[in-house]
Amino acid sequence: MSPVDFNLYLITDRKAVPPGRSLPEVIRGALEGGVRAVQLREKDLGARELYPLALELRRLTREFGARLLINDRIDVALAVEADGVHLGGQSLGAAAARRILGPGRLIGVSTHSLAEAETAQGEGADFLTFGPVYPTPSKAAYGAPVGPGELERTCRALRIPVFALGGVKERHIPEILSAGAAGIALISALITSPAPRSTAANLLKRLTL
Repeated sequence: MSPVDFNLYLITDRKAVPPGRSLPEVIRGALEGGVRAVQLREKDLGARELYPLALELRRLTREFGARLLINDRIDVALAVEADGVHLGGQSLGAAAARRILGPGRLIGVSTHSLAEAETAQGEGADFLTFGPVYPTPSKAAYGAPVGPGELERTCRALRIPVFALGGVKERHIPEILSAGAAGIALISALITSPAPRSTAANLLKRLTL
């Protein structure tokens, strides 16, 4: 089992990248700002389309000593020698993924309730994302925000790191850390930023105060 050695977890969404820029450009900026963990999450792409993008991000993350995880696609993760996978509700469970990946790679799991979080931990997940903690259009399908109180209840009940996800802004960081979270997981705050390097650096500064 690999250690979770990051507190800012960047999740990709190439469709949210500002016009005139590419996803790898945005990721490079975030890495330059100090991001050390990236999840490639482009669920509409098949393996043939996802693979070259994963390869490009693997080169970038290696350049900066950062971790790369692939959402759901264990085959692509192995093919590009990613650091692990991130599993959702329709993915293989963490225990099955571990049998395929072996002990040396990270397994993250998306969770939306304490029960889901406890199940994922029991199956051997290395870390979790939990949310949506705050209102956000991208997570509206998962229902109302769970809120910081439920985040705290979940963090206190688990032994593995929990990352707050959903509507997270810089101003929320003190509340999230007080709840016991290991850090934050972000999509739009970094992907849509006109200056991902400085945005990442500011977020990381707040996370380490």
